[in-house]
Amino acid sequence: MKRSLIVLYIFLPFFVWAQKDSIYHTPLKFTPRQTIIPATLIIAGSLLTSPDPNSFKNKIRDYRNMHYPNFKTTIDNYLEFTPLAFSYGFELCGMKPRHDILQRTLIIAKSQLIANGITNIIKYTAKNLRPDGSTYNSFPSGHTSQAFSMATILSVEYGKKYKWVPFASYSLAASVGILRMLNNRHYVCDVLAGAGIGIISTKIAYWTHRYSWNKK
Repeated sequence: MKRSLIVLYIFLPFFVWAQKDSIYHTPLKFTPRQTIIPATLIIAGSLLTSPDPNSFKNKIRDYRNMHYPNFKTTIDNYLEFTPLAFSYGFELCGMKPRHDILQRTLIIAKSQLIANGITNIIKYTAKNLRPDGSTYNSFPSGHTSQAFSMATILSVEYGKKYKWVPFASYSLAASVGILRMLNNRHYVCDVLAGAGIGIISTKIAYWTHRYSWNKK
């Protein structure tokens, strides 16, 4: 997650230099309806954190251990950053985003700071043990938070004009969460909460953006 912020900070001066004219700015206005899905995911994840051996999260883990005991991949460590690349790559392919590259970069940076901040505060406060027993920072999933945060960026920036983008971006983000469970690094509750945090963090970044840069 920190790597994505480092990349943004390194290339931000280039983005500022390259931006000459704004594409168009259409601020995302707050509506209570936009909080329903992320709130539901966070609440559901929180309610499923029970350590009871017969709890839903442990049943999912037991199913994984029974059917995919040797599953191991590192693709989830890279797949979480794919939506970040697409947020700029789509524009290079001729697709028109909601905001110009500077505004978009600032929103992405803010959303990542919010998502990482919330995720890490909860991780090291809750101190939940990972399903593989490695560390006490299982809840919520940082990889999933990152993936859903960027999937929301793609959905907001391109979803209005290109209806397939939200389906593709959130499917990609969901695959990160599934892989985290298959890798035995997270419970289903970690993934659900991480997804909700990622979505709401990006929404907050849009709602609070003031478009003070690059005005004529």
